[in-house]
Amino acid sequence: MISMRIDEAEALETGTKDEVGGRKLSEGVRGAEMRTATPGQTKPEGDALMERVIERENMRQAYSRVLRNKGAAGVDGMTTEALGTWLKQHWPRVREALLEGSYVPRAVRRVDIPKPDGGVRTLGVPTVVDRLIQQALHQVLQPIFEPTFSAGSFGFRPGIGAHEAVRQAQAYVQSGRHWVVDMDLEKFFDRMNHDVLMARVARKVRDKRVLKLIRRFLEAGMMADGLTRQRTEGTPQGGPLSPLLSNILLTDLDKHLEARGLAFCRYADDCNIYVGSGRAGERVMASTRAYLERALRLVVNEAKSKVARPGTRKFLGYRIATRRGQAPIRVAPQSIERLMRRVRELMRQGRGQSLARTIQMLNPLLRGWANYFRLSEQPRRMKALDGWVRRRLRCLLWRQWKRPRTRKRHLQAQGLDPERAWRSSVNGRGPWWNAGASHMTQALPNAYFERLGLVSVYETIARLQRIR
Repeated sequence: MISMRIDEAEALETGTKDEVGGRKLSEGVRGAEMRTATPGQTKPEGDALMERVIERENMRQAYSRVLRNKGAAGVDGMTTEALGTWLKQHWPRVREALLEGSYVPRAVRRVDIPKPDGGVRTLGVPTVVDRLIQQALHQVLQPIFEPTFSAGSFGFRPGIGAHEAVRQAQAYVQSGRHWVVDMDLEKFFDRMNHDVLMARVARKVRDKRVLKLIRRFLEAGMMADGLTRQRTEGTPQGGPLSPLLSNILLTDLDKHLEARGLAFCRYADDCNIYVGSGRAGERVMASTRAYLERALRLVVNEAKSKVARPGTRKFLGYRIATRRGQAPIRVAPQSIERLMRRVRELMRQGRGQSLARTIQMLNPLLRGWANYFRLSEQPRRMKALDGWVRRRLRCLLWRQWKRPRTRKRHLQAQGLDPERAWRSSVNGRGPWWNAGASHMTQALPNAYFERLGLVSVYETIARLQRIR
């Protein structure tokens, strides 16, 4: 059993500490410096947090989570599939290094991902061993810090998420707060101040070994193109610990807003504050900016932050409209355009494949998008989106058929009379025009795509709203 591998590794501790499985520890243990522990050292209960981190059941859960999440290899090239075998041989020494406070994480591998609105998002991919340790830390620290988090914080917390944040934003707008202070923190994860963050972690964590380990994870170098650059600020996105650390740091912002009686929704570094007027919004923007710079050493992105009507700003992919006393939830135009762009990309990949295969590629995208945007109150817009997807598929088929003779044969096979099939096949119009013309919609009606199993965004959202 997978869950037994760590247990088996712990059992090896009855052997010598200098050699495990026939190999010297200095040859096998990655990321652990070897130091001598103080004999007979005891710690008070409040300082024994590391013992809870490396406790057998906690490590079992962390191991299962890392395997379930999979993910790319770090700088050492080790995959999640190889982790169990490696732990079986080396876990006793890693465990000892953690208890001694001498464990040193490896550098993270830099990965730059293009952002939809331009620029790149830098991810740092830790080694799978470091991901395991971070996950074990997260499982112990989350229950400690969770009670301190604000009701206005929705990101990376158990039992709540983006949908609850959007619903709360809607409630604020419905209550008459028709202006939003939309704040974006400039490169938040890249510029998080280590000293400020660690001071907030130390409020609840007394174990110096845990504090030292967290700082080492923060300061682990970032490797790109074979070169490692040391880091003095930021926590790279990509590790299990980063989301929790972001909430710990920004809890001070939440408490500051609560003390002022402000209505806000925060998801990670995306914070919306709802107020009754534009003038009040400008005051809140200025004072909150000053607080962030002074207390947390964070910078507001002026280009992406604004005081505006909620219906003109995007929050977690949605927009909250203000109309005749109501606050309907809409999908932001950028979110729809992003879906359409991804569909076009998949369609290009599907030009040499069967229609069934192309639909098989599209369905996870459409189903996942509809599930996330199930709060949308735009049935006509979702029906139009379905129609656009079907037209793209008809366009794909028209391109695949290529010659007039082939197009005539396929149109006849779908029920068109020979004369109309021939005239349609030689009309001289382009693929997109033909995809929306009556001969193609008659030959390939909506039911045709339903039989092939194409996911309907409208129907998926409608079904999810019925069972909500």
